[in-house]
Amino acid sequence: MKLKSYRKELYFNIPSRRGLVNITPQVQQAIRDSGIKEGLVLINAMNITASVFINDDESGLHQDFETWLEGLAPEKPYSRYHHNGFEDNADAHLKRSVMGRETVVAVTDGKLDFGTWEQIFYYEFDGKRQKHVLIKIIGE
Repeated sequence: MKLKSYRKELYFNIPSRRGLVNITPQVQQAIRDSGIKEGLVLINAMNITASVFINDDESGLHQDFETWLEGLAPEKPYSRYHHNGFEDNADAHLKRSVMGRETVVAVTDGKLDFGTWEQIFYYEFDGKRQKHVLIKIIGE
């Protein structure tokens, strides 16, 4: 048995400060493109102010994430954060720390091996510029 690996990057330019994108279809397409039938897929945000995570694709829950994260680390006033002497994105760094950098999913029979309702999301906390996500698939 010889393991194969496949690498792909997704690029985003979210027009607002924060935004949530379901990237499940792009990850599944990368698995198809890789030809890997059994293995693991790593999906990680390659920028320190964005996150990749798994949850339900339900609009009320998405708004709950936004409200909860803004309560934990409000964007403004910018002066509340020591980091914001040079930049204005300290809240984005903190939100990323809570939501996480990456997720790993099993690949079975060439498909994401998900539980009920699970989907993969990219969550931008400091948008208005290009960012990217790495997809790395290892298996056979």
